[in-house]
Amino acid sequence: MSTYREVTAPLLPLIGAIPMRELTAADVRVALTRIGATRSSRTVTIAHQVLTRAIRHAEANDLVRRNVASLIRAPRGCTKGRTSRALNLGEAAALLEAARRHRLHAYVVLSLTTGIRSEEARALRWDHVDLDASTISVWRSVRAHGDVKTRTSRRTLALPEMAVTALRDHQEWQRQERLSAGPLWQERGLVFASTVGTPLDRSHVRRSLRLISRNAGIGEEWAPRDLRHTFVSIMSAYGDVPVEEIARLTGHSDIRTTETVYRDELRPVIRTGAGVMDRLLGQEADGAIRTVAG
Repeated sequence: MSTYREVTAPLLPLIGAIPMRELTAADVRVALTRIGATRSSRTVTIAHQVLTRAIRHAEANDLVRRNVASLIRAPRGCTKGRTSRALNLGEAAALLEAARRHRLHAYVVLSLTTGIRSEEARALRWDHVDLDASTISVWRSVRAHGDVKTRTSRRTLALPEMAVTALRDHQEWQRQERLSAGPLWQERGLVFASTVGTPLDRSHVRRSLRLISRNAGIGEEWAPRDLRHTFVSIMSAYGDVPVEEIARLTGHSDIRTTETVYRDELRPVIRTGAGVMDRLLGQEADGAIRTVAG
């Protein structure tokens, strides 16, 4: 929802003053073109889709005669959007250390060590977490339909020991927040929630990660999706398992998707799962933290 607000906000000063009955296809085209001059094609497309749906609703209620937005094609934007990046091993270790003092410490650990999508982490429920068996079942996302991105995105993943420990600590942290909130608490069964139990918005996670990154001394321009790219990068750089395994771990339907999305992070072979992340980002990362701090 916040994404829609962000991408449609630039439309308001351009066409917001025009009565809907007087709005023309040319007005819409000019507005979208001006937005595309400084924003990505994805932003322009979403703005066009939201505007089309809004006018369709007005059309169904006889407020306008036709949907002028549906008569045009969204123009291209000037950029492809922000390119995802990956932290190196030292930066990842520094981020984990800085996150220890933040309520989303477990979110950072889980994202870095399993590669789950941000939309999957924010929808994760405690009944899909088995800390005794050290597994999580990734079956939900914050998408409108509540399901994961694709059928093959449903997967059960082994958890590194450091993730299990972080989640146990997070359970206790959340219990304390539940007690503090009292009657204001809204139980949703979410692993990662607000201080009153409600779902986290992507902007909340983005702001928290920016703060943690700044405290880690690695800069502030890191996004939640970069944690997933970091997982692939570290697994690839220090491992020896085929790319098919990365595709399976990240929930891709085939290796072509993995190779396309993570072409800058993949190496010829990678090493799988929980043991690798414990070794690389656990005890051995202490030296990397000292290197970054130095």
